[in-house]
Amino acid sequence: MENKGYFAHETAVIDQGCTIGAGTKIWHFSHIMEGCELGEMCNIGQNVVISPGVVLGRNVKVQNNVSVYTGVTCGDDAFLGPSCVFTNVINPRSAVNRKSEYLKTHVGRGATIGANATIVCGHDIGEYAFIGAGAVITKNVPDYALMVGNPARHRGWMSRYGCKLSFDGDGKSAPAYAVCKESGEKYRLFEGVVTLCQ
Repeated sequence: MENKGYFAHETAVIDQGCTIGAGTKIWHFSHIMEGCELGEMCNIGQNVVISPGVVLGRNVKVQNNVSVYTGVTCGDDAFLGPSCVFTNVINPRSAVNRKSEYLKTHVGRGATIGANATIVCGHDIGEYAFIGAGAVITKNVPDYALMVGNPARHRGWMSRYGCKLSFDGDGKSAPAYAVCKESGEKYRLFEGVVTLCQ
């Protein structure tokens, strides 16, 4: 493969047919398999496997010991924490070939998946959602949601900067508002949906 401005450590394996954006870095013992699309400025840590057909947006950080399996896509600025786990078949058996049954998982723009979290296939992670370390995701996750535990439960809301938001109400009968203590950005909560105020 012709190098077009990305860095790959000498121990990394990059198969033919990949698209890798400029400024991306691929570190020790990682394997980028055929048909992958990695955006610009991604950082792929040590001992990472990116399976065929996976698409990563711009500036995606994949920490050490993560396997991103076929069926997974990630929006720009997603963070995949150390040793987090994706699946792509809901009922795997060694003796049964289920490659035609892969379920899709999308990790939204700016979302964080904590260390050792597990994402059960077929469930999407919303934009700027925050999945706590060790959480097990068994359902779709809304934008900005904070999810922790096994199975993961909704425990609040996070700003784009990764700060927990404190709303001035429950947002059920009327909109509630919160301000990110780090950025000063204002957020609105109404009927279980958080949006950034423009």
